[in-house]
Amino acid sequence: MIKRRSFLVGASSLALGQLMSGCNRQEQMSLNVQLLKGSIPAQMLNEFRKGLKLPAKLNFNPENQLNDLFKCLKIWKQQAGKKDNQQWLPLPFIGDKTPELANLVTLGDYWLEEAIQEKLIQPLDLEDGKGWQQLPPRWKELVRRNDQGQLTKNGQVWGAPYRWGTTVIAYRRDKFEELGWTPKDWSDLWRPELRDRISLLDQPREVIGLTLKKLGLSYNHKNLSQVPNLKEELLKLHQQVKYYSSDNYLEALLLGDTWLALGWSTDVLSVRSSYRQIDAIVPLSGTALWTDVWVQPTSLSSSSNLGRTSAPPQPPADVNSNVSLAQQWIEFCWQPQSAQEISVLSNAASPIFAEVEPTNLPKDLQKDHLRLPDSSIIKKSEFIEPLPEAVSKEYEKLWIQIRSVKRN
Repeated sequence: MIKRRSFLVGASSLALGQLMSGCNRQEQMSLNVQLLKGSIPAQMLNEFRKGLKLPAKLNFNPENQLNDLFKCLKIWKQQAGKKDNQQWLPLPFIGDKTPELANLVTLGDYWLEEAIQEKLIQPLDLEDGKGWQQLPPRWKELVRRNDQGQLTKNGQVWGAPYRWGTTVIAYRRDKFEELGWTPKDWSDLWRPELRDRISLLDQPREVIGLTLKKLGLSYNHKNLSQVPNLKEELLKLHQQVKYYSSDNYLEALLLGDTWLALGWSTDVLSVRSSYRQIDAIVPLSGTALWTDVWVQPTSLSSSSNLGRTSAPPQPPADVNSNVSLAQQWIEFCWQPQSAQEISVLSNAASPIFAEVEPTNLPKDLQKDHLRLPDSSIIKKSEFIEPLPEAVSKEYEKLWIQIRSVKRN
């Protein structure tokens, strides 16, 4: 049984990467990974290195936010068209230098559509691997896209899902003890005793989606104008809300300023163990799913030493020369032991366990229903899928209308 510890790839990972690098100056293989901080247990890196047949230099560099990783992809693409690195100026959100071009990058499924449309990433060749075959169908379907980032059954594979989570309802135990009930499903957000006590994510697809779910419909419904009472339900929910935030929603809950918050499971899990009064549930009627995936940046012809203007020009980086090592890492993440370590030691579960019967799960996960919800709830849950442009605009228009109404 794996004990819950916080040995995750974090601020010390750069030193760890250097420690893990082979001493052989003649070594040719290397793997450069830009990943979300805390999404991979550090012990996995050492286990991966030990399993390699040839020595390799492994550099795993963390970023705090998925949005920062997406910005890295954009910067590398911008650099591809520049002939002289001396002309480039560092962008303020990355710091004084741009990370070296990576072989693999963590990306949330939310960014896949835009990354594909802007040609920031390239397809992965994974379908013959054992790990890919073990992925649940929905996770494979989510990363099959056309060149516009839309889902298609015959599309290429643009990402390798390695962990996932849900949108959950977090709440204050003490406040709900006073009320004499605890939340179970989306409909509870409309209860009058929660007026001005709720914080919601500042995300139209999440909020409109949960309202559609309450009405028995899909998060990805494509004709909002034909849904009876949708606007009325959203306006009622809007009156319940004290804050909209996608960043600070837990702070208000911890302070007791709100009693209930819509949030992402990975955030809630990170605070629940430290704050006894915080609990959370996955709504019984199903919720939104999200997944973090490995993506491969588009091959660049420019230097891999981007942004280090004080250094002399470096030879071009051949990302594809390390494709097999990148594939080995992806397959390694899908192995049962790795999947268990990700699921127990990070704040998200491996997709390998998403459709496994509870009795067949590792003991650490069998009763952790926030990290790995009951299969009946997972079956009723959905990934938030990319929508046609016209439908997306309909969601945005409705969101603006609701948010513009003054709360009484």
